[in-house]
Amino acid sequence: MERLASLDHELFEALKGELVRINTTIELIASENFVPSVIMEAQGSILTNKYAEGYPGRRYHGGCAYIDIVESLAIQRAKALFGAEYANVQPHSGVNANLAVMHAVLKPGDRILGLDLHHGGHLSHGSRVSITGRVYQAQSYGVSKETEQIDYDEVARIAREIRPRMLIAGGSAYPRVIDFPRFRDIADEVGAYLLVDMAHIAGLVAAGLHPSPVPFADFVTSTTTKTLRGARGGFILAKEQYGPAIDKAVFPGIQGGPIVQNIAGKALCFKIAMGDEFRQYARMVVENARVMAQVIADAGIRLVTGGTDNHLMLVDTKSVGLTGRQAEEALEEVALTVNKNLIPYDTEKPWETSGIRIGTAAATSRGFTPDEMQTVAEVIVKVLRDPASATVKAEALRTVLELCRRHPLYLDQFEYGLLTKKEA
Repeated sequence: MERLASLDHELFEALKGELVRINTTIELIASENFVPSVIMEAQGSILTNKYAEGYPGRRYHGGCAYIDIVESLAIQRAKALFGAEYANVQPHSGVNANLAVMHAVLKPGDRILGLDLHHGGHLSHGSRVSITGRVYQAQSYGVSKETEQIDYDEVARIAREIRPRMLIAGGSAYPRVIDFPRFRDIADEVGAYLLVDMAHIAGLVAAGLHPSPVPFADFVTSTTTKTLRGARGGFILAKEQYGPAIDKAVFPGIQGGPIVQNIAGKALCFKIAMGDEFRQYARMVVENARVMAQVIADAGIRLVTGGTDNHLMLVDTKSVGLTGRQAEEALEEVALTVNKNLIPYDTEKPWETSGIRIGTAAATSRGFTPDEMQTVAEVIVKVLRDPASATVKAEALRTVLELCRRHPLYLDQFEYGLLTKKEA
């Protein structure tokens, strides 16, 4: 980045600081990942120059012949990867993908029913602080107090009572397999569209490690980051019959010109996800999560639902006398990055919370093995058990930095040594 360093030293230093940070911390935030460097090549390409409102073969700008190829590749690969009839790859984010689907088939004031944010849902599924909770009459279903898992009979009861126009499945902090056929049955019973937001589990679905929602849902939305390990952005899968309405809802409904370089990154992401190497990666994500959950649970620290079926787990930090914020801060001191998170029936405020969310997608991308993730989990246990101990924190930090040294990000071992030594 020599040219950037000479032109804008402040910006260069910020970017270099982030490179140092990711190389000297272990990223355990469930919604984050590290893309292959080849995807950054696509996203940093000459495609950033091109405006291309519209769709392949139907553009409002000239000179889009190669842009059409790029977007068509992304569409075809998304459909092939997930077995979908239709795909739109233009949404800038998963939230935009959800908004576009709602805009396509709902009217303002229609009822929607999604998983409660406090129980693992997402803001864009009808939270009052989201536009989805202001434009539509949003209701929510939760999880059982006993199992902390979705009670499908209760979902059906609420759906019969309020008759939503759209039923939403999926969330941002739900560690168990979701029963999509049951959601389909409930939607059919009350005459609702079924939208599944698979942003967190898309990579596991692509690898055959989680049941696919595509055969059951009217609409499936996702991001290409998280477990799919791709460019930042969103996409929509749907039955073919809804394609024209979704196209209009995305553009010109809620967006202008697509971010073409990101679409190129999505096309490459889908291609990579079709390979055996990606499937092996996804299997390791799940195994790493299983190992970490077992270590934490065996230490007597409570996990919401008792464990995990996917890439993430929710830790009840009150079981060790900490709020989620306190736990997050204690772990950050030893170079472990997690996020505080509400747990079902939480009595704390969202800024404080009673839990933390831990995910394994990013560390697995770095090459962390189950044995190494067991060590990470053991460090987490020690720090959460005694967050005030300088001795515990010093030992934990040494362990974490040694693990980081084994797995440099976007650097070789020599570059890693030079960079981290200079910044020490």
